[in-house]
Amino acid sequence: MSDEAFTTARLPGAAAIRFRPVTMEHKRVRIALILISLAFLGLFLVMPVVAVFVEAFRGGMPAFAEAIFEPDAAAAIRLTLLVAAISVPCNLVFGLAASWAIAKFDFKGKSLLNTLIDLPFSVSPVIAGLIYILMFGSHSLLGPWLKSEGIQVIFAVPGIVLATIFVTFPFVARELIPLMEEQGRGDEEAALSLGASGFQVFFRVTLPNVKWALLYGVLLCNARAMGEFGAVSVVSGHIRGLTNTMPLHVEILYNEYNFAAAFAVASLLAVLALFTLVVKSVLEWRYADEIAATRRH
Repeated sequence: MSDEAFTTARLPGAAAIRFRPVTMEHKRVRIALILISLAFLGLFLVMPVVAVFVEAFRGGMPAFAEAIFEPDAAAAIRLTLLVAAISVPCNLVFGLAASWAIAKFDFKGKSLLNTLIDLPFSVSPVIAGLIYILMFGSHSLLGPWLKSEGIQVIFAVPGIVLATIFVTFPFVARELIPLMEEQGRGDEEAALSLGASGFQVFFRVTLPNVKWALLYGVLLCNARAMGEFGAVSVVSGHIRGLTNTMPLHVEILYNEYNFAAAFAVASLLAVLALFTLVVKSVLEWRYADEIAATRRH
């Protein structure tokens, strides 16, 4: 790099210090970094997604529609949407409660709670499914009692919902906690000093300040809930038309060498994930100033 790219700073009582701002790297270095990033994304993200859609429509639109509207596929789609519709609101409530408690209050066990929220990130989803088998399976302590009461958790929708909640509950909290901690407690304390109740403080002060982080967390949680495979695979039983979600249905079709149908259902999952990404990007672009102001606040 040429000497013009360096800046000289003179400090009292010290020799002149020459430094280079990190944003003034040589143009070739910047181009190389950009090309490496694009090549990596193209190889590991764009090409696989494109390949899924190419294979999905290889047989034409009639074959694609037949694979999507086939009874077992339709049942898998409905179950996936049902599980997401139950698990996402549950994680929304938990994420708000845990984040509010950790960021706004001091209590014994706070650091433990903060650590436990990250547990699904470190535990394999398959292990999470096995945990529920041990808790609610036919040979568990609760299994015989549940069976006598006519309640089926494992190999049924309740088990799938529980497993999905376990692997997705950190997403909302992990979006909210850093922002809430950065914002501090000043606004809440001011509202309380003016006579607001706890619920008024939450709904009129805390919630509006974190609405964008909350929305991002919900979007990420929803995307993961619809695409979850490992934990759901263990507790579902793979019963066609009853306990197969979309990822499980894709696996069954692929193992049966029905590649066209497998990629057709997989492309629908990819569309749902891309839709989540597009919504997030549009919101960031449309409300960029408001989001920035909220984070500065």
